[in-house]
Amino acid sequence: MLQVSGEISVRTPGRALVDVTRQIDDWLQSQNLSEGVLTLFIQHTSASLTIQENADPDVLVDLLGYFERQVIDGDPAFYHRAEGPDDMSAHIRSSLTDVSLTIPVLNGRMRLGTWQGIYVFEHRTSPHHRRLALNFIGS
Repeated sequence: MLQVSGEISVRTPGRALVDVTRQIDDWLQSQNLSEGVLTLFIQHTSASLTIQENADPDVLVDLLGYFERQVIDGDPAFYHRAEGPDDMSAHIRSSLTDVSLTIPVLNGRMRLGTWQGIYVFEHRTSPHHRRLALNFIGS
């Protein structure tokens, strides 16, 4: 049994879904691993991770639109506004989505479906630098 840890950094443009599949795959390939489980964890409270369709960009547009309608920036009911009107809404969106993912690995490759990609879901409106902790257990 082998355990390997790493980290990748992702620059986001502001509120968006940023495809990080290639960066994660590159890290996995550089470790020369074969079979096991890869865990990803985003080290932030106003961004999250998701596995989503990577073929039709309209899916990402619709996801962003859905969350904008459900959790409104600057909602007067929010007490927490320390970093602007998108602050508390970003925390709520992060709570409604995932901060970690677990992905099986076989023959050194993530076992994602044909149309699946891994995304950092940035919930803040301004650009940020996000860190993802990676942990592999297997052989």
